[in-house]
Amino acid sequence: MVIVLTAVTVIAGGLLGWVNELTAEPIAQANAKALSDAIAVVVPGFDNEPAANPETIEVDGVEYKIYKATKGGEFIGAAVEASENGFGGALTVLVGFDAEGKIIDYSLLSHSETPGLGSKAADWFKKGAKGDITGVCPADKPLTVSKDGGDIDAITASTITSRAFLNAVNKAYAAYAKQNGMKATDAATGATSHVEQN
Repeated sequence: MVIVLTAVTVIAGGLLGWVNELTAEPIAQANAKALSDAIAVVVPGFDNEPAANPETIEVDGVEYKIYKATKGGEFIGAAVEASENGFGGALTVLVGFDAEGKIIDYSLLSHSETPGLGSKAADWFKKGAKGDITGVCPADKPLTVSKDGGDIDAITASTITSRAFLNAVNKAYAAYAKQNGMKATDAATGATSHVEQN
């Protein structure tokens, strides 16, 4: 019995390892394509490959990935990946900023929010939607929900998710501003400061 169980375990482990090896490359390629597609949505019009050479920058002990977009060699903006804990867990967003620091668009990369409620963050803050944040520069004023004295309408019955989403966007802007030597807004306090370019 012990020999049979050991043999089954060894065979199953070997098969799992083999399947993992077979699928690792296609999964990595699918993830890379999904990221490239998301960057194309949030910073359209580039002719370089931002996903190929991301830069990282540290803000308050957290590292952020920045994907710089250029057209004809000229900087047109960047996509920044940031996360924040929402109601159901980590919420990760990719935010596109133009050269002046205004939000172009965003893509919700992953979340664990309640389907039908918190999951609405994927569209709620898009252009023309109720919580539209496009064209806004977080340097002027950190993005906060109206319930907290801000200008952004929270997702109905999902204020925690809305706060988390906007905090992630504010963090993304702080990283973008630091990378580009722009005026930054502290997402937690709303205080502004000038950041020197590294």
